[in-house]
Amino acid sequence: MHFKNIYLRSFRLFLFPISILYGIVVALRNLLYDKKVITSVEFNIPIICVGNISVGGTGKSPMVMYLAELLKKKYPIATLSRGYKRRTSGYILANDQFTANELGDEPMQFYLHHPDVAVAVGEKRIEAIPQLLYDKPNTKLIILDDAFQHREIHSGLNIVLTDYSNLYTRDFLLPTGDLRDQRSSMSRAEVIIVTKCPLNLSEHEKFLILKELNPSDNQKVFFTAIRYDTPYHIITQEKFPLTRELEVLLVCGIANPTPLKNYIHEKTKTYDALFFKDHHIYSVDDFNAITERFDFLSEAKKIIITTEKDAVRLMKFKELITNIPVYVIPISIAFLFNQEKEFMELVEQYPQDFYNLPNLSSDTE
Repeated sequence: MHFKNIYLRSFRLFLFPISILYGIVVALRNLLYDKKVITSVEFNIPIICVGNISVGGTGKSPMVMYLAELLKKKYPIATLSRGYKRRTSGYILANDQFTANELGDEPMQFYLHHPDVAVAVGEKRIEAIPQLLYDKPNTKLIILDDAFQHREIHSGLNIVLTDYSNLYTRDFLLPTGDLRDQRSSMSRAEVIIVTKCPLNLSEHEKFLILKELNPSDNQKVFFTAIRYDTPYHIITQEKFPLTRELEVLLVCGIANPTPLKNYIHEKTKTYDALFFKDHHIYSVDDFNAITERFDFLSEAKKIIITTEKDAVRLMKFKELITNIPVYVIPISIAFLFNQEKEFMELVEQYPQDFYNLPNLSSDTE
């Protein structure tokens, strides 16, 4: 495995000339936007964009759900995603009739967690927003999922994430690296969040990262970690805590399974794993492979653990899963260095300023 990683990295280095060409195209596009040759469309509604400048998982979905939970208490809000790897196209407003295959796994997650929030998908966001506002005319705020690098729409608040283990400052443009936009594009972000940090991140390391990111005076930087909550059964919702007596089969198709893999390793007796590509659409053959691998586990106490993102894809096998111990492990965001209150106030202030509302005290106070 280690050799394979070295081989892949070496192969990507040979693609550096392509990265240069890609960088020229990206730089030209950004220049045209910066010089107003191409203009971004501005809607008369506050828009928060959650994004990154790299491919792979930086934690956008948990952040979108965190913002939805925070802001829906004050405004009728909506989320708009592309709906990556869905088997439909065009604009769709989520309802109980749709599945993950039609909406995409992450928008389906949003809808299941927040049925009181308007959840929409559409590849062409510039066309989807007017349709969304037509369908939900009371909407007072929109959260754009994964739209920072797409500059067609002007966002009043850009929250851009970078993974602690792969900071954008240490990365290169595709295909040599994982960056899909220039590092300099981060200057457009009002908020930078370093995600997936160790829970015990030191003040000294925080200082070093801040020095490396070198934010402007107008930018705020926050540090977050992943908090894993008690797993629950995929069908019955019954909670089942992890213990050192358990053997676990971890099944997931996410961009970066390492943090979850490490957590399962720490909390259980032993584990096996079946990893699939990010946004994987599970087939019957996949399900059979999962059950065969699970049957092969030797311990008496054994369960299958998957992510919420994968669970919405696996629910199409609901009838088959009923008698199998498949548990879903939820995650949430933990702000480090007592930064959560500051972040909440910053996010809440944006729509207040947009609508010229009085500075209301937070619900948490």
